[in-house]
Amino acid sequence: MAIEYTVKVASTAEEREMAYMIRSAVFCGEQKCPYHEEFDGNDNTATHIIGFVNGEPAATIRLRYFAEFVKFERFAVRSEYRGTGITEAAVDFGFDFCRRKGYTKVYGHAQKRLLRFWRRHGFNQTNHPPFHFSDSEYVAVVVEFDPHPEAIRYGADDLVLLRPEGAWQVPGVLEHSRVRPAKVVPRERAQRLSA
Repeated sequence: MAIEYTVKVASTAEEREMAYMIRSAVFCGEQKCPYHEEFDGNDNTATHIIGFVNGEPAATIRLRYFAEFVKFERFAVRSEYRGTGITEAAVDFGFDFCRRKGYTKVYGHAQKRLLRFWRRHGFNQTNHPPFHFSDSEYVAVVVEFDPHPEAIRYGADDLVLLRPEGAWQVPGVLEHSRVRPAKVVPRERAQRLSA
C-alpha cells in the first residue's frame, strides 16, 4: 500500500483537536508532561500545522509569531509514525508556510537529547545557555533562510489577503462573492451605522 502524506494548516476545530490529541499522546502520555504545562494558554493565538499519514493524524507543529521570527513549538509525531516521511513533510511545510508569510528566521526550544534531529533540519544551537522546564533540558535553536520569492507582503493583492491561512494560492469564498453586485447603503442609514 502506498503511503500518502498530507500537511496543512489546522483550519477547523476538529483539526485543532487532532493536533491537541497528538500532543497529548506524545507530551502528556509518553513524556509525562502535566496537562497545564503542555496546554499553556498559547494555543488560541497560534497557528497549528497538522500532518496526516493515509488520512490519520500523525504530526503537529504550533507556530507563534514575533516581530522578526516565528517560533516552532510543540512539534510532535505519534510514535507509530516516527521514521516515516511525515516528520520531514511537516517541517518542510512549516518552513515554507513561514517563508510565505515573509519570515526568514525560525526559532525554537529543542530538548537537548533531540539536538541532532534539529540540526538535520538546518537548526543551529544559539549561544543562549541551556535551561529546563517540564522536566527536560532545552537549548535554543534557530534556522535562517532566504526570503520566499512569493512572500505575502504589504501591498499584496487584497483578495489574496482575504484567503484562508496557508491557502493563499486558492481563490477564497470572498472572491466567489464578487459575482454579486455591491450593495448600496442609503446615506442616512450609513450615518446611523457609523454613529
